[in-house]
Amino acid sequence: MTSVASPTAFITGCAGIILTLDEEEFLAQTAPWGLILFRRNIESPEQVRALVSAFRAIVGRADAPVLIDQEGGRVQRLAPPHWPLYPPAAVFADIADAGDEPRAVEATRLGARLMADDLADLGINVDCVPCADLRLPEGHGIIGDRAYGDSPGPVAVLARAAAEGLVSGGVLPVLKHIPGHGRARADSHESLPVVDTSRAELEATDFEAFRLLADLPLGMTAHVVYSAIDPDNPATTSAKVISEIIRGHIGFDGALMSDDLSMGALAGSLASRTEASFAAGCDLVLHCNGKLDEMREVASRTPVLAGEAARRCDAALARLKTRDEIELTQARVHFSDMIAAS
Repeated sequence: MTSVASPTAFITGCAGIILTLDEEEFLAQTAPWGLILFRRNIESPEQVRALVSAFRAIVGRADAPVLIDQEGGRVQRLAPPHWPLYPPAAVFADIADAGDEPRAVEATRLGARLMADDLADLGINVDCVPCADLRLPEGHGIIGDRAYGDSPGPVAVLARAAAEGLVSGGVLPVLKHIPGHGRARADSHESLPVVDTSRAELEATDFEAFRLLADLPLGMTAHVVYSAIDPDNPATTSAKVISEIIRGHIGFDGALMSDDLSMGALAGSLASRTEASFAAGCDLVLHCNGKLDEMREVASRTPVLAGEAARRCDAALARLKTRDEIELTQARVHFSDMIAAS
């Protein structure tokens, strides 16, 4: 059961550690651009490799993107006993804040390179890292220690180091959550955050971190309303935010995916959320929870990847490279030493 169709502009989840017959049929019929994995999909290295291979065989693309959220800290889908724990972004920010930015940059880049090795060994070629959201006192803890700091310049420096580490390990980074989740006072998994900060201040702070990273290949939107720009729609479904801020002021020309359409921040049916995301300017939509009825609803409103969206996605995949050779044992010891010294 193999699909030879052009991919649709959809990244899907799946329910468990193997694909069910119904999921196989769904994938063959819809040919989603990518698959995203969560803890529920992970048991062992051998099992993950088999799941990744099964997905690619069904959609008929050897380089079909397989994504994961492997940030370190609270957001780490691969965990012991098979994979090491990694520190959250705030650990690297603390090293920089203590006056040793070169060590912070080196540790951030090396940590991401080691994570990339874990992922590439499984066939996973996209990591939803880095977060360029600012850690601000008014913000909800959903970002918290996932942020590389509280000001755009230093955040961008460390976020870029993470992206470079992933790329050198054969994995593409995803810049998130464009144009900034740091000021949000609510968790967008649960409800819709509204940020009332002025556009001028946002452009000087939250948006600036992303502007400094605008050349990265893939990005993910924020389910956040910026009332000074579009008081009625979160960035994901706001044509004004995507055109004026993400594509305009920030200058991001990579492939832009929505955050998870099943999150509580968005209203309406999955079909209407999907249509609104594409109408606003998202190149891809993301659906994560693995519920097949919801996956079908999203797929029913998802077009074949074409035009500028296809160009951006192809350009992103073209930036995949063969892993740079490193001596892993020594690199892991060096990384641990740099973190311990903080």
